Amino acid sequence: MATWYEIRKGADFLGLSKKYQIDPVIARLLINRDIKEASFASFLRCDKKNLHSPREMKDMEKAVSIIKEAVDEHKKIRVIGDYDIDGINSTYILYSGITRVGGDVSYAIPRRIEDGYGINPDMVLAAYEDGVEVIITCDNGIAAFPAVEKANELGMTIVVTDHHQIPFDEVDGKKVERLVPAAAVVDPHQEADTYPFPEICGGMVAWKFVTLLYEVCGISNEEAEAFIENAAFATVGDIMPLKDENRIVVKLGLKAMENTKNIGLHALIAQNHLEGGTISAYHLGFVLGPCFNASGRLETADLAMELLLEKDEHEAVRKAGELVSINEERKAMTRNGDEMALLMMEENHMEKDSVLVLYIPSLHESLCGLVAGHIKEKYYRPTFVLSDGADCVKGSGRSIEAYSMFEKMNECKELLLKFGGHPMAAGLSLAKENVDEFRRMLNEKANLSEKDLEPVLEFDMQLPPSYLLAHPGLIEELEVLEPFGNGNPKPTFAAGNLPIKSMVRIGKEKQYVKFSFATEGGTLDGLYFGDSDALDEKLKEKFSTEEVENAYSGKASDLTLSISYYPQINEFRGRRSIQVIINDYLL
Repeated sequence: MATWYEIRKGADFLGLSKKYQIDPVIARLLINRDIKEASFASFLRCDKKNLHSPREMKDMEKAVSIIKEAVDEHKKIRVIGDYDIDGINSTYILYSGITRVGGDVSYAIPRRIEDGYGINPDMVLAAYEDGVEVIITCDNGIAAFPAVEKANELGMTIVVTDHHQIPFDEVDGKKVERLVPAAAVVDPHQEADTYPFPEICGGMVAWKFVTLLYEVCGISNEEAEAFIENAAFATVGDIMPLKDENRIVVKLGLKAMENTKNIGLHALIAQNHLEGGTISAYHLGFVLGPCFNASGRLETADLAMELLLEKDEHEAVRKAGELVSINEERKAMTRNGDEMALLMMEENHMEKDSVLVLYIPSLHESLCGLVAGHIKEKYYRPTFVLSDGADCVKGSGRSIEAYSMFEKMNECKELLLKFGGHPMAAGLSLAKENVDEFRRMLNEKANLSEKDLEPVLEFDMQLPPSYLLAHPGLIEELEVLEPFGNGNPKPTFAAGNLPIKSMVRIGKEKQYVKFSFATEGGTLDGLYFGDSDALDEKLKEKFSTEEVENAYSGKASDLTLSISYYPQINEFRGRRSIQVIINDYLL
């Protein structure tokens, strides 16, 4: 069970409510998210005028100049991207943008199994043999020293655009940045970069590049804005914080996507039964995005790229259907991987480790990150899942707030063949004989306290259901805070000791619970999509089996439940009512 904490940040909420014509609850939510009053208006409006100029990014003008010169001199250019959501959209943006300005451009996306992550010397050599003179990377390259050095040896020009952490060495206890020797390096995380908001994804960097490229080539900014949906897709897919310009791009990009002119993207939206409705950040992260990722995991990301480039509607429908099918196969394989990981945890009593390192040789290496994420959620531990690759052990990690995976891997880099990533997620490869030592060293250097390893549920405020019933407009007003995601979480409210009038099992397998709570001003429905069997057992322990059975029979009971929740409007047969989605509960 998580420890619950109420976020308590003081302000004159009633005064802010009157000044900005918003509910006091909205004012408190903005303050809880560290939105300063001076930024209230811009946050609520979400205006594209508040996007930052590409020129503010180090080496951006230099990179654009190199590509513009290559276009003018009719040199062959190759875009080299990556096989995930961010990498695919980045590649599409750069390839399409350079094509639009008249470039002789091709693209290459590494194959996860054969090539591994990002550009490598073999891909550079292949480009050279194809007559390519200029390479531009996207969503990768910042740590690709062998590949960049190979390009330089061959007399090629290479431009790196990336957003990952910059490699560094420890010298006299200080971090010393190591930059690849490319003709231009565009990555907002560089020490010398003064870009106002560096927490952007590779797709955003690519979009900024194309925006400036269009400007210097005399192409309207409106054409560059057509890629905002791809930048939004990449931002959500790479779990970037939905703050500052990220939030603006995602909000505007989602709206653009609902009426997308991209035939392939429209087909994928239709195949997932989202056509004609509101597309949310959730749909990008958990419905459309996994279809893109699945192609790079099990087949080749070329299929997703081809879908974005497709001009024939019938072919787009076929390719979108293929992506959906591949994703269904990926789901089944992931469930099997989860089962193997959980069994390993139980048999080896690994939950005592501060950092979990699970080596599952038979697991498809592309699924390591997904399984790591699921295990991390269950045990609330930084988790690495490893499997056998073609010539070494490969894996991925998912972390918790108190643990920076990139920095901790850097402390063990002598054991690793290759690694990279963010504080919260990482990829790596190592020799099989180093797996046990990697696990030992990570735990030795973990520096995690018991408190760090306790899951925490932070809720915004205690909000009795009676307030919702008295202020039904609040639920629609909450939409002004969207899109929700990393860095801009969906508001979480709490209500204590709600009397349960009745309970009923719902879902195809009766795996969920629908509650009817007695509240001041009426009855409120609540839906719980968690482990309903465990909830039943806990209710029986605190109250009695008879009381729980009474609630399920619709009889009077003494059951009460404290809940954390998010409210929504339920529409059924033309009738609108307020209900809450229960995130967690306390007894």
